[in-house]
Amino acid sequence: MNTKLAIAAALTSVMVAGVVDTAEAAKQKKEKCYGVSPAGQNDCGNLAGTHSCAGQSTVDNDIGEWRLVPAGTCKDLGGYDRKEAKELFKKMQAQKNG
Repeated sequence: MNTKLAIAAALTSVMVAGVVDTAEAAKQKKEKCYGVSPAGQNDCGNLAGTHSCAGQSTVDNDIGEWRLVPAGTCKDLGGYDRKEAKELFKKMQAQKNG
């Protein structure tokens, strides 16, 4: 009987730890990060306005696509904030239409 009680206690503590970790993760601040989203994993509409839904990007790391990342990590991931992404996007469009 003591073995069952010990196993039950261990499982309970693991489950509680998982709930606490999830709650802590939800509290973390997030930021939009452009240019780091794999194809099909963007979080919403793009700068070009060609779609307005999540999961519709077709190119990895498209400068016009964004995803939410933990605040303060965008630069570490090689991404850009909205202002920088817009400037780069406009330059790319100008060169393309050049």
